[in-house]
Amino acid sequence: MPARILVYSATAGYRHDSIEASIEALRAKASSVDIDFDFTEDNSLFTDDHLAKYDAVVFLDNSGKVLDDAGKVALQNYLNLGGNFVGIHCAADALRDTPFFGKQIGAYFDYHPPLQESVVEVVDNTHPSTAGLPARWKLLDEMYNFQSDPRAVGAQVLLTADESSYSGKPRVSRWFDHGTPHPIGKLSLPWYQECGAGVQQECVAGRSWYTGLGHTIEIWSDELFLGHVLGGITWVLASKTTRAFNKEGKVGNPPTEV
Repeated sequence: MPARILVYSATAGYRHDSIEASIEALRAKASSVDIDFDFTEDNSLFTDDHLAKYDAVVFLDNSGKVLDDAGKVALQNYLNLGGNFVGIHCAADALRDTPFFGKQIGAYFDYHPPLQESVVEVVDNTHPSTAGLPARWKLLDEMYNFQSDPRAVGAQVLLTADESSYSGKPRVSRWFDHGTPHPIGKLSLPWYQECGAGVQQECVAGRSWYTGLGHTIEIWSDELFLGHVLGGITWVLASKTTRAFNKEGKVGNPPTEV
């Protein structure tokens, strides 16, 4: 039985014109990674019963308050039961009023320089989401800066932006210390959490993976980028906290009985 993933792309603020392209790209790649993707922008589907069907939830380019209070509770419950989480690009600008979501995604978006060709450098090439990338990867995308250091909630950074490769002066924030060795403003890219920090104490924590990349329509037809995203998605599923991979899981797509 394939893993089953809910991809949620609702927006309540800025809406990326690449959302439709990203949905089509994931749909086209589903069979190659043995995943069933369900795509929705219906926040009423965030209930305990509905989320219990999924091995992971992907927040795709969301912005603003895209869940009501009941939906937030259902998402928290899902994560507490071992559900896995993926955030892509603008998802870091969603649910800013929801502390557990901020921890689960790792950090909230702060700002970005103008869209331009930039270079990112691989920090860890052993992770499935970076294993296929060149050591220095040139691409056209936004280099996100964040309001906090994702390492503060236990995240491990996978890529960093080469700040000398693009223009746009860093904005000085009065809210946080950017961290070292690179300013966190330049750690604009993917990270992962082996145990998602948004899970409440004494609960089962699935995995979390986030990438700040994915702004343009064109990048969603780039095989390097798609390998990056699919590597992150397949990595969270390997937590084995859900039913597609663990018969004792509390959420997820159960394997077919033989």
